[in-house]
Amino acid sequence: MKISARNQISGTIVSITPGAVNGSIKVDIGGGNVVTANITEEAIADLALATGDTVTVLIKASDVLIGK
Repeated sequence: MKISARNQISGTIVSITPGAVNGSIKVDIGGGNVVTANITEEAIADLALATGDTVTVLIKASDVLIGK
């Protein structure tokens, strides 16, 4: 499958926190960095995601905000 997102980072799922509608997935991308994604519980089930799985984080955003 081809996709337009150019920011693709491989990593390992370190935790999945279920929610009522969305779950929180934490992915270790190396170097002490962890990316968190909130996706639907349906997507978690459809992808059969589990802690320890190797996944690709795809980032496509029109805005990236930074605060301090």
